[in-house]
Formats: sequence, C-alpha cells, structure tokens
Amino acid sequence: MDKVKWAELFPDEFLKRREAKPVVYLPLGLCEPHGHVSVFGLDLLKAEYICDHAAQQFGGIVAPSTGYQIHETGFHAPWLEEVVGNQWPFMTSMPPHIILYFFLYQLRSFHNAGFKLAFVVSGHSGGNQNDFRMAAELFMKSSQMQVLVFADNELVSGEHPGDHAGKYEISQLLYIDEKMIKMNDLAKTQTSILGRFAQGSDAVEASREYGKKIMDIILKNIGEHVTHVKGPADENVPMTFKTVEDIWSTLLDKKDEWKSLKLRDGQEACSTNSMWKQFE
Repeated sequence: MDKVKWAELFPDEFLKRREAKPVVYLPLGLCEPHGHVSVFGLDLLKAEYICDHAAQQFGGIVAPSTGYQIHETGFHAPWLEEVVGNQWPFMTSMPPHIILYFFLYQLRSFHNAGFKLAFVVSGHSGGNQNDFRMAAELFMKSSQMQVLVFADNELVSGEHPGDHAGKYEISQLLYIDEKMIKMNDLAKTQTSILGRFAQGSDAVEASREYGKKIMDIILKNIGEHVTHVKGPADENVPMTFKTVEDIWSTLLDKKDEWKSLKLRDGQEACSTNSMWKQFE
C-alpha cells in the first residue's frame, strides 16, 4: 500500500501526493469508555481507518491524528452521569475552547501547505462537530481552502443509525481490527465495579459484516466529496498567527452558540450530587 501519512512521507513524496490530489484528511477522536467489550480508542481508531483508506482510494495526505476531543461540558455531563456514574471514565477529554483554538491552528498548517480541501473526520459525535463546522466557516473567510467536517455517522445518515458502543460502533471496530473487541465480555456490565461503562444495549448485535457495510458507505460518500478536487496545489500566502487570532476572537464572540456548552433540547440537567454537575 502507498504511504499516505504526512508523518511518514519524505519531501518529494509529499509534494507528489499533494500535487496529484491537494486534499488533507484530519482524523479526530479520543479515548473514552465504550463498555467492557471495546478498547478506549474506538473513536480515534475508526477516524484513522476512514482517513487512511480514503487517502489510499482517492488520493491525498493524512495529517497527524488528534486523540483529544471535546467532552464533559454541556450535554456530555448528564450523559456521563447516566452511563458511567460518579467515577472517572479514563477519557482524553478537553474543554471546547482548548480544542477549537488548536483546530484553527491545524487548519492554518493545512492552508500554508497548499491544500485545497481539508476533510475532517470525527469519530466522536453528538453535536461537537457543529462547533468544528462553525470554526471552519469562519476560517474559510480568510482562506481559499475548503474545509469539510463530518462525524463518521453523518457520512451514513439515512442508511445506518449511529450510536455509542452499540451495534453500530462495535461493528465498525470489529471490522477494522477484531482484536480490539472482546464480545465475550458483554456481560461484564453486570459484574464489574465499573458497571455499564457506557456500553450500548444492542452491542450484542454487532458483527464484522455490518461494520464492513458501514465503512464501505462512508468511504463511498467521502469519494463523492473529494473526487472533484484537482491539482496543482494552491500557492497560498502563508497565514499569520494574527489572522488566526482574529478568527479565534470572532469564534469566541459566538460562544453562546457553541453546541458543546449547551444541553440538548429536552435534556435533563445533572443531579445536584453528580460529579459532572460542575462541567455542565
């Protein structure tokens, strides 16, 4: 297989791939509980798989992964109370102002490298992707580079429902690497001191075959978004730090619109004795 990861390319290899298809893919994910059947990094592993295989099939370069994501704040807090209770779930979570600020500088690096399209795939969803899209929209006012942001389940919308550590996600990782899933541990939700640990009720229905169907559709839909992008790469004027800081200032002014800081419509707040109440 061809090398597609930015970190593994020599300069001449980078230029050749960029000129042929000036698209950069960014995998976003984090480590968080996916029950007793799955490794912590499910969200990141599936985002990396999707980006790597998209670059193999359609061209382009895969940027270094981001293994930290928005969690705990807003709608996440009552969810965490429900699925893990008052215990720390061993997450690589960050507040939105840290991640979104960093994200703008990631986009700057892609702009300065001459890419025409940045395709961002988040294996973690629930609403955070909307804040990344808001940041991307503001960034594009200062750059000719197009930025597309999708949670992976949005790339199969209408065909397969997403979930958390249920049939959908467990099937994905079963297909990617079945060593990362232990279906024999499904019943540990009843015996472990960790309890449910965010495991989906329909995880028992997961299969590699279903995971393949999901991934095939995701990749097909990515292809439809990137095939129109042709070389040569853009010779962009390098974006300054000041430009990014100005974009960030505008994004901060819209903080009351950030989905990751709000409860969902109709969602009940955390109970007063929940450890997650402080983050809500």
